[in-house]
Amino acid sequence: MAGSSIGECFRVSTFGESHGPAIGCIVDGCPPGMALNEADIQIELDRRRPGQSRHTTQRQEADQIEILSGVFEGLTTGTPIGLLIRNTDQRSQDYGKIKDLFRPGHADYTYLQKYGRRDYRGGGRSSARETATRVAAGAVARKFLREHLGVNIQAWMAQMGPLHAETFDAAEISRNDFFCPDAQAALRMADFLDALRKEGDSIGARIDARVTGMPVGLGEPVFDRLEADIAKAMMSINAAKAVAMGDGFAVVEQRGSYHGDAITPTGFQSNHAGGVLGGISSGQDLTLSVAIKPTSSIRIPRQSIDVHGQPAEVITTGRHDPCVGIRAVPIVEAMLALVIMDHWMRHRAQNADVQAPLPPIPA
Repeated sequence: MAGSSIGECFRVSTFGESHGPAIGCIVDGCPPGMALNEADIQIELDRRRPGQSRHTTQRQEADQIEILSGVFEGLTTGTPIGLLIRNTDQRSQDYGKIKDLFRPGHADYTYLQKYGRRDYRGGGRSSARETATRVAAGAVARKFLREHLGVNIQAWMAQMGPLHAETFDAAEISRNDFFCPDAQAALRMADFLDALRKEGDSIGARIDARVTGMPVGLGEPVFDRLEADIAKAMMSINAAKAVAMGDGFAVVEQRGSYHGDAITPTGFQSNHAGGVLGGISSGQDLTLSVAIKPTSSIRIPRQSIDVHGQPAEVITTGRHDPCVGIRAVPIVEAMLALVIMDHWMRHRAQNADVQAPLPPIPA
């Protein structure tokens, strides 16, 4: 299927469907000599894995990673890395009664119009199940960026519906079921989702992310701007509906005297741009937000049509996340890692010998 790859120098191609025997990916372009084993990848997959709390889908997938190629004696070889995750808890029968219906908010209608046929079992290729492969590939990129460049990537749940994280404690992100940096907000989110689940409804979320230790010079000034490739990567996440870099939509009300990040010999005085200037990384922290839509699979009846164009009522049963934003947090981190890794390799290929007349200033 076209459109299943991302990146140029560090290129990832994914394969598989939600209810097929397995999903997986090929990571091509990873530099040789990096220590890599299944545990390095599994730790990231476990953060995304379904069924870990009552607030996510109860599909019980171990998401056990298998490295098929590209690693020898514990080190990457520079050849394509094959990664495989076997599906072990499919319940295709959950979708039998809606196989001829178009679920509102899903890709059922557009998928059929494009290909003339569709895999109705959980959405097939358009299912968020595919994102597990991105997290696996992102773990490879993330390990290299952290160990070789000192780049660290962290995302968190900043908002769920009307509930906002009002404080920020980075250590708290890994302590609750919501990847939320505010412990009290996480408790409110739990109560909110409990009530929402009883109603059979779902809710959207906002994921914020920050990348520290960014190199200067990643990205291009026109079509391959760093923020453009990041925006494309974020919008490729199934439920993403908007991406904001830096101050995002707040720039509409800002004046140039405020928004322009002043520079002094000791460093930047602010970071409204979010770490990218003219499409190229400034070395400041990369900051962004991603809006995640409410889960389309809900138990509340909705109007639709069937494959014959006749009116129908759709009720989606089965195992679904009441807020897909929760498990989107590690996916956002993975996609950031893939884009940054690819741009670092592209920068190294073209500009490794460039000597700027001015050393990088502090971020």
